[in-house]
Amino acid sequence: MLRSANPALRPNVFKKAGYVSSGAMSIQGVVNKTGFLLLLAVFSASWVWAKYGLQNLGGYITLGAIAGFITALVTIFKKEWAYITAPLYALFEGLFLGGISAVFEARYPGIVIQAVSLTFGVMFAMLFAYKSKIIKPTENFKLGLFAATGGIVLVYFLSIVLGFFGLHIPFIFSSGPLGIGFSIFVVIIAALNLVMDFDFIEEGSRLGAPKYMEWYASFGLMVTLIWLYIEILRLLAKLQERR
Repeated sequence: MLRSANPALRPNVFKKAGYVSSGAMSIQGVVNKTGFLLLLAVFSASWVWAKYGLQNLGGYITLGAIAGFITALVTIFKKEWAYITAPLYALFEGLFLGGISAVFEARYPGIVIQAVSLTFGVMFAMLFAYKSKIIKPTENFKLGLFAATGGIVLVYFLSIVLGFFGLHIPFIFSSGPLGIGFSIFVVIIAALNLVMDFDFIEEGSRLGAPKYMEWYASFGLMVTLIWLYIEILRLLAKLQERR
């Protein structure tokens, strides 16, 4: 059974989408559309970056986070709309990323270029590991990764809920050894999710999924890349605080 730890690329997605003999999904199509989504995200992030230092920067971050989350949900439940919702998701997430990146850059100069470089470096490393079969997405591997990803989501959700009551989960979000260890673990899990995404995309192409699934698969890959970037940004910030 096809399985991905990415909630956007969950099991049976291609089965529910159906298969076609013409106009089918292709790997090159996913690559092209992912590149387009990245450009959209960079465009809106750069626009927010130009607003750096303004008081309404927090408004862009909030708008991007909420609108991006809603658009992601719509995309997951209405995959055939992905040709519209995936670009919107990229634009909204760009607002969020541009604002967050500006905040981190103000406190830790040079951290953004490091995080961007490491994100793409990890992506290409995972692609090489997948294509060379250094990392094989077996069913046990997928199940373990799915469980680990779910655990991380649960921790973050619990942290948000506790935050409303002025409570915080100790240590793991600090710059201490436990906090850094937690961030390293999350970065590794996010990176391994890329392998699952590559496997998902290749499987969809092999099965001849509908053409619109290229947009959906590109959206799923963007979800993982954005998560990986944010986690690397957090890890680098913790490491700089230790200096």
